[in-house]
Amino acid sequence: MNVAILGAGHGGTAMAAHLMLNGHSVRLYDKYPDVLRPIREAGFIRVTGVIGEGEYRPDLVSDSLEDAVTGAEAVMVVTPAFAHGEIAENVAPHLEDDQVIVLHPGRTGGALEFRRIIREMGCARRVYVAEAGTLLYACRKMGPTEVRVMGVKQKVRLAALPSTDTAHVLGVIGRLFPQFAGARNVLETSLMNIGAVFHPAPTLLNMGRIEETLGDFLYYHQGITRGVARIVERVDGERVDVARALGVEVVPAREWLAEAYGVGGDTLYERIQNNAAYSGVKAPGNMNVRYITEDVPTGLVPLSSLGRVAGVKTPVMDALIDLASALHDRDYRATGRNETTLGIRGLTPAGLQRFVDETAVWI
Repeated sequence: MNVAILGAGHGGTAMAAHLMLNGHSVRLYDKYPDVLRPIREAGFIRVTGVIGEGEYRPDLVSDSLEDAVTGAEAVMVVTPAFAHGEIAENVAPHLEDDQVIVLHPGRTGGALEFRRIIREMGCARRVYVAEAGTLLYACRKMGPTEVRVMGVKQKVRLAALPSTDTAHVLGVIGRLFPQFAGARNVLETSLMNIGAVFHPAPTLLNMGRIEETLGDFLYYHQGITRGVARIVERVDGERVDVARALGVEVVPAREWLAEAYGVGGDTLYERIQNNAAYSGVKAPGNMNVRYITEDVPTGLVPLSSLGRVAGVKTPVMDALIDLASALHDRDYRATGRNETTLGIRGLTPAGLQRFVDETAVWI
């Protein structure tokens, strides 16, 4: 297949190498020429780790969205979620009929926001928009042209908008990645945003420690004390309550830890402490970090917005949004994924279900 990968960070380069290893044609895009220059000059991406080792050559390395997506059967958006809106706005004029666009991952409300923007930008093409629940890879760029893949998830949920398109999207994307499995709809993928649970609260509650030590402590095993874990559980409880009110089944974070990592413990705190995968994970070095700049506007804000649609109060999430907004002198409610930017203002819970399942028809 001809695949456009938008984003040349950790996940984008891992996906590019993985696809090229499996014989697919890759066009790699990033908005920053300095990120692409070393790859273009070397002519390859070097990959190490669980998928194998080797050097693989993209067919195209470009900072032109038009060049990247023209003729692509699948467009994989592998960027921070706060970039989805900008990409949607800029790529809309260049999309072609029957292209499949996957936000990898969508965080909360990614497909809703992306579809609304390309429609408002006048895109009249028959395209499919979908989102994955999480990043397929555990990976890290080891240098400008090298990426190490430490793990590939066995199963990642994916849903299209509307959900009636999910089977078609899986039929296309399954040729690339058999790991993707269908979710009920984008509400399910959006409401399983565990990063919004595990990132903003511990980061904000450890603000003094982060600024004092420049992140020289273990984020999970030292930063999530029993008290911090209780706040995290409150955030997670609000997420689960919103999902329940919208008729969506989600797994609580404590159970997710057991499923994802096989860890035991009676409480969320104990399961975090018992998780060997979190060993050695350091805290961020400053407060201008994606745990806030991404997980608040594309995590907590849309979760709170969905709560308003569902008639569920989210006081702890709202307090964290207020703290993050005060910290960065930015109104994250206004700039994040709210009811207006998601295109769901005024919908009832039943109306929202119909929208994501049936009425979000061709653009």
